[in-house]
Parts: sequence; C-alpha cells; structure tokens
Amino acid sequence: MTWTATATATATTTTTGPARGFAASAEALIAPHGGELVNLVLADDGAKAKAIASCTRALELSDRNACDVELLSVGGFSPLRGFMNEDEYEHCVENMRLKGSNLLFGLPIVLDTACEDTKVGDRVLLKYQGKDVGVLTVESKWKPNKPKEAKMCYGTSSIEHPGVAMISMERRKYYIGGKVEGLNLPQRPFPCPTPSEVRATLPKGKDVVAFQCRNPVHRAHYELFTRALHADNVGKDAVCLVHPTMGPTQDDDISGLVRYKTYVVLAEEVKNPQIRWAYLPYSMHMAGPREAIQHMIIRKNYGVTHFIIGRDMAGSKSSLDGEDFYGAYDAQDMANAHAAELGMQTVPSLNVVYTEEEGYVTADVAKEKGLEVKKLSGTKFRQMLRGGDDIPEWFAFKSVVKVLRENI
Repeated sequence: MTWTATATATATTTTTGPARGFAASAEALIAPHGGELVNLVLADDGAKAKAIASCTRALELSDRNACDVELLSVGGFSPLRGFMNEDEYEHCVENMRLKGSNLLFGLPIVLDTACEDTKVGDRVLLKYQGKDVGVLTVESKWKPNKPKEAKMCYGTSSIEHPGVAMISMERRKYYIGGKVEGLNLPQRPFPCPTPSEVRATLPKGKDVVAFQCRNPVHRAHYELFTRALHADNVGKDAVCLVHPTMGPTQDDDISGLVRYKTYVVLAEEVKNPQIRWAYLPYSMHMAGPREAIQHMIIRKNYGVTHFIIGRDMAGSKSSLDGEDFYGAYDAQDMANAHAAELGMQTVPSLNVVYTEEEGYVTADVAKEKGLEVKKLSGTKFRQMLRGGDDIPEWFAFKSVVKVLRENI
C-alpha cells in the first residue's frame, strides 16, 4: 500500500518554516498544529454545573475513549474541538487530512457507542470510572465502514493486526461526532501534564527533541535519545523530552503505572538537565506510518520541534504468524515526507550497540572496527528478570531493574 497524504485542490501552499521549525522567532516555542493551542476545559464550576444539567443522556468511556477526551480537552489534538463528524472522519480516513483546513492529521478521532437511541442534538455526559469528564453535543451519528477505515489507516483489514482488531471488535456499532466541553481530567495514578504545562517548562528558542516510547527505558534507549541531541540538525542547548504513551498499548506491554515508576527512578538516577520527562495519555493504535504522523502532530502541540523516528515505529506483527505489517522504514519515510509541512524535523533513531572494547557505539562503527558486540534479547531479559538472575548493567539501569522486579 502507498502511504501518503492526499493533496486536494483546496490545499494551502506548503512552507518549510524556519530552519529549526520555530514558530515565530528565536524567543518563541513552535506554534501548535493549526496555530492555536485548543483548551476545551470549562473555566469555572458554574459553567460545568450548567453543562452537566443540560445533558440528556450519559456514556461511560473506555480507557481508550478517556484518553481521547483528555487530549481533546487540553489541546493535545489541536486544532480539533471535538470528535470528528462523519464528513470529517471520511476525509481524514481517505486523505490523512482535516476537512476544510486540509491540515495533516494521521488518524481519525472518533467516539463509539452501541446506543440505538442516541440522536443528533443530544447532550451526552461523558463519564470515566464514574467521574464526569466532558460533555459531547451530538452533531452526527453513523455506522462506519470499518473495513475501509482499517485498510486506509492501518494498511490492512486483517484482524490479525491489533489496531484493526480494536476498531472491529472493541469499538461499538456507531460513531458519534460533535463538539466537546471538558469538565474534569481523568484521574490517573501518575501525572499527565497538559501541553500548556509542558510548554511552560521548555526553553524558548531552543530545539526540543521528543523521544516516544511505550516500554521502560534501558541503556540503549538512553544512549539513543541523548545522542540525538548532537544530531547535525539539532541546535546548541537543545533538550530532549522523553514522552512515553501511558494509555492502552498492547496486551503484553508493561502497565502504565509500572512504567511510570521506572521513569521516575531513572530520572532521579541520571539527573540529566538536558532531559525532560512528561507522560502522554494516548492510546496506541500500532498504525505504523500514519501513527508516526499522529505522534508528530501531538508532540508539536506539546512544544516539540524534532521527533526521533525509530525503526518500525508504531509497528505491529500478525497475531497468527508474527509477520510484520509494515516495512522497517515505512514510518521514517512517511515522517520525512511530511516533516517540512508540519514545520518540524525528524531525527533518525541510531542503531547503537554495546561492545566489550568501547561501550556503546553505532553498529557501523562496531563493524568497521571489528568490535565484539554483546547482545541480550528481550525474551532472555524477561527470563533473567523473573528468575532473579543478575542483569548486566550495560543493558539495563539498576534502578529500573529494581522497580520491574518489585512490580511484575
């Protein structure tokens, strides 16, 4: 399948922006996607009470839906102001763009329901774990063509793909779209600072390099994102924002709470002033190339100028035969093709390896010098972890290993 965003007759002229992706000047942070950081959270208790009283029905959100409501409310999905309506959804599915503005947008943001009675004009109280988190004014309701959504967004309609299985088997019969008013952010056992809160901590006029992950950070990861600060296209005094996704990922992934504990102890262990840590309430789709675009847009809203694109980023394998659904560099190619339009830059994920003679070096250096590369597979690491065996410090941080042993 060819992965590309469709340009239409209404497309605006693409500009590359300043050399390092800055929005306005050396004293500014990069502008949010669409130019404005959306904030849908109602300002006072009176407005919230009035919104709640206007509701005609309620909907309990799934973990995934709650992540979407939170990111809509705080501007993580800027410029969206609610769940996509049917025409907006169709346009995004087919073109990887927003209708009207024609801005890039990787994946559709939708709310599903099984309720037959929900109708246009309803005011729906959105609840998560019994708490009121938002109000949706229903502007459209439709039965989506899920095979089409799967094929266009994930590159396959096979339910062997975890994202396709999610939209086919987890999402309910109907999608409903419309404007959202935020009430309260979902309560989580770890902090998820908003885009405005993260932006307030970033140095103005400096490059911000984001590292996305959904696993604990080990030594190779740390080498990767600290070396990214010295890439040719990254400026002096740049910082790295380690920004893990903390919503639902894959069934066999370590829970968000345990991962959060590993990040906290690691931040304390390394005490690196160039590394910032924040946590993203986002639900992974494992959609490969299109999800790479989604991640870049979200991180742009959080103030990021550069994004590290790893090998097979957001990739997934068949649940039956283990075959990859995407090529190793499909996500990188997609990101590189659209980075200039986003006003961002990509930083390739270096292939770093540990050697007996020189510690961590890039794989090409190890090969050129004939160095002895040491390897430890993820499977072997988990076996050693559960068996109480010593984990080599070249592979994992002691503080991270301690947390994992105490919690899994």
